[in-house]
Amino acid sequence: MDHAPRSRAPAAGAEIVDFDEARLDACPTAQLAEVMAEAIMLADAFGPEDRTLQIRRLARSLQSGARDFETGRARARLVAAALRRLARTSEG
Repeated sequence: MDHAPRSRAPAAGAEIVDFDEARLDACPTAQLAEVMAEAIMLADAFGPEDRTLQIRRLARSLQSGARDFETGRARARLVAAALRRLARTSEG
């Protein structure tokens, strides 16, 4: 059995996909606006200072399952993706 490490370099022509952006881009316009509005409200409420770090922590918490029973998994992932988008825009 060959246990040699394999090259981690992407194959020629390979594309790296940001699943957060793909998930958000796949949303209908009205749903995207709703999810982004929710993410902005959460970011304003829970991450007013050191905004980027707090937003990323909130997104990680949502993504990992720390959510109430009323929030579905798919919705939590969408909001987490929106929060990470906000964090990226806050950085630059």
